[in-house]
Amino acid sequence: MAEPPSYLSSFKDELIQLIKRLGTYLAPKMSNLFSISLQKLDPRSVGAIAGLAVAIIFTYRLTRSPAPPTRRPPKRQAPTTSSTAIRTQSNITLMPSGVYSSSEDLRAQNTFDEFFQPVKPTLGQIVRQKLNEGRKVTCRLLGVILEESSPEELQTKATVRPSVLDVLLEITKFCDLYLMERVIDDESEKNVLLALENAGIFTSGGLVKDKVLFCSTENGRTSFVRQLEPDWHIDTNPEIVSQLARFIKYQLHVSPVKTEWTTGKVLSSPSLEQFFG
Repeated sequence: MAEPPSYLSSFKDELIQLIKRLGTYLAPKMSNLFSISLQKLDPRSVGAIAGLAVAIIFTYRLTRSPAPPTRRPPKRQAPTTSSTAIRTQSNITLMPSGVYSSSEDLRAQNTFDEFFQPVKPTLGQIVRQKLNEGRKVTCRLLGVILEESSPEELQTKATVRPSVLDVLLEITKFCDLYLMERVIDDESEKNVLLALENAGIFTSGGLVKDKVLFCSTENGRTSFVRQLEPDWHIDTNPEIVSQLARFIKYQLHVSPVKTEWTTGKVLSSPSLEQFFG
């Protein structure tokens, strides 16, 4: 597209200068008009205001007029064989920015994905979510917290399962936790309390020894749970779980064999730590 003649550009510049001088001349008159009340405006004052407004608008439109389009550069002749290396280097330097748009978009997308990627929840958050914000939990020791599975084994020793320790400590941080078990003698009670103490449950967690309850029968454990009225009870005995289903809001049946419960208030898991992921 051809550029406008030089005399048109000169005329345009002179017109702009004339309008600017007109605006300079009208500016003092405009300031004086602000000190006059609107009721005393005469036709000359109104004309001065109108002239200044026209001058400002016309000047703005002229200064904002789009620049003439640039000429398209002439096509280059095909390079000779001797300039192959130079052509390759110049292509890399003069390559349009659009060629890199795909890689730039990819980097931007990666940055976006990294910024908005879902944050992995902590174990404490998972525990709260799984327990539905329940604040009181009762739990059997054998087969859940301890490696032993029968009261007879507790007469000689008790061992806390290392894999369940982190979950147990998280539960004690925000839940009122009660541990309970059927034992045969006083020596079994001492072994259980010693194992829990050596595992750091009484120091790192919020559990106290008074919340570790012992009984001599399975019905005694059922009685403990009903008296405490927890939000959750965790047990390995399906008969006790079934008996408590009418009274307890939620229960977790820990068993290597998955049991299908008719009520949605009873969940199953191979272990306590697997239930919390």
